[in-house]
Amino acid sequence: MDDVFTKHGPIHAVIHFAGLKAVGESVSKPLLYFENNVGGTVALLKVMKKHNCNDIVFSSSATVYGDNPLATEGDKIQPTNPYGNTKAQIETILHDIANSDENFSAVCLRYFNPVGAHKSGLIGEDPQGIPNNLMPYIQRVAGGRLPHLNVLGTDWPTPDGTGVRDFIHVTDLAKGHTAALAKQNRPSDGKASLRGFHPINLGTGRGTSVLELVAAFESASSVQIKTIMTDRRAGDVAQLLAVPDKANAELNWSANMTTSDMCRDSWAWVQKNPNGFN
Repeated sequence: MDDVFTKHGPIHAVIHFAGLKAVGESVSKPLLYFENNVGGTVALLKVMKKHNCNDIVFSSSATVYGDNPLATEGDKIQPTNPYGNTKAQIETILHDIANSDENFSAVCLRYFNPVGAHKSGLIGEDPQGIPNNLMPYIQRVAGGRLPHLNVLGTDWPTPDGTGVRDFIHVTDLAKGHTAALAKQNRPSDGKASLRGFHPINLGTGRGTSVLELVAAFESASSVQIKTIMTDRRAGDVAQLLAVPDKANAELNWSANMTTSDMCRDSWAWVQKNPNGFN
């Protein structure tokens, strides 16, 4: 990291996306997650301080809220799995640095469930191995790379028994980052920028169940998705939706794309990349 900052500086801001992100894996390998996510962030922050880089936009997660069906930024932080714990600990570190240094700014974007692909079909999600997230799993079933989708839990206290999440198109998510960077940049009048520590939800505020997302993808692709109902996954919760009011007000940002848009663009990527990026 020091070489990057030395060779390509001055670097004025960092968007920190890096990290391990599978809830189930974090339950079985917690030490790996703490070492990589928390330890890696500490290493990055030390290099930023050395090179006088004071602005960071951090990819946090809605998992910091734990079992909270409708989350606002002021709600209690109570993760239910090690992955969420790493995000919460990183936020605490950023908060403490901001308290110690008035020049430091950290915007923690608490992602809800990013899905979709670029509308060109050229950029999409292709995780290694068996996907841990719903949309890439659906994509592989639709494209014939996997035989069926395992629906993890059918007895949740939700309308159809499957988990409900706040799915956000990855393009809307990307625009949230550029909005955060723009607010961090110091304007000539010195008045409009976000300084200090700011957790901000990025979500739509709308809930979609697993089976509803499957149906939407089937409609967009005209492909039937075979499903097998299985047990709940360790660390999951029934429902988690965003209250995105703070992003609307402070970043002048809102999610504009629909579930249909997410499924349409995901399917376009599958069609152009039937074997993934391989």
